[in-house]
Amino acid sequence: MLNLHHLRLFKSVVEHGGFTRAAAALNLSQPAISKSLKELEDGLQLTLIDRSARSVRLTEAGRLLYERARELFGVEQVAERELRELRGLKRGLLRIGASTTIATYFLPPVLGRFHLRHPRVRIRAASANTRTILRLLLESKIDVALVEGPVSHPRVDVVPWREDELVVIAHPEDRFARRASVAVQELAERQFLVREPGSGTRDVSEAALARHGVRLRNIMRVGGTEVMKQAVAAGLGLAVVSRAAAADQIALGRLAVVRVEELELRRTLTLLRLRDRVVPSAAAREMELLLSESDDVGVGDASGVA
Repeated sequence: MLNLHHLRLFKSVVEHGGFTRAAAALNLSQPAISKSLKELEDGLQLTLIDRSARSVRLTEAGRLLYERARELFGVEQVAERELRELRGLKRGLLRIGASTTIATYFLPPVLGRFHLRHPRVRIRAASANTRTILRLLLESKIDVALVEGPVSHPRVDVVPWREDELVVIAHPEDRFARRASVAVQELAERQFLVREPGSGTRDVSEAALARHGVRLRNIMRVGGTEVMKQAVAAGLGLAVVSRAAAADQIALGRLAVVRVEELELRRTLTLLRLRDRVVPSAAAREMELLLSESDDVGVGDASGVA
């Protein structure tokens, strides 16, 4: 059985980058930290840290255990916070995370309504790609998670929220934009601006193209949808974005939609729920209610495919 004290010290060593810094942060001696880690490794019969390296270098077993330790102690922090709220020692807190497109174009009106109803509840919002939002949920660092990319995890239920259409965008004078339509295979010859790996938009668009045997070979990675839109408007290439994200620039005539034959670019934006979280916070429950009131699919029972 894992000794949680040893596990906590192991996590601190990793996060502080060494035994000396961890000892100083925890007000313990370095030998005490080293002894604790040795006892943890002896109990597991595994080496967790490569001591031949100058800095803290985790073994494969160490990386796995560190990931689980972050999840475990994240749940502990949530429990402490929720108990403090029940005792009335702290005002409510809504911790919500959303993948980038949702956070920028879909979530602000819902958060505005939440604030009007509950002005004393603090809102802490995180925006990142789908992969990062999933990790934050698993580590219990957020209470509500909304993502645009596909998710499959044994600890998570995936619940439909609303539909979103993706479009291929180009400069209005681009040769593809001036045509009535283009064949999907023609996209392979063009330069595309793409988001980082882990982006929901990128995952969905690459999967849709792959179903037609198309793989983009000439890509330029950019750091966000807004940057991508500006780069396309400057004539640097094509991109796939949410129609909601591009609507303002399309209306202004700075971007145009390329009509691609037989290419279906739709996705379901989803709410992620931890299966092992029995009772979410009151703020999280209220936020889910607002989401179900305001969206075209609606958040219902956790019956989605994980």
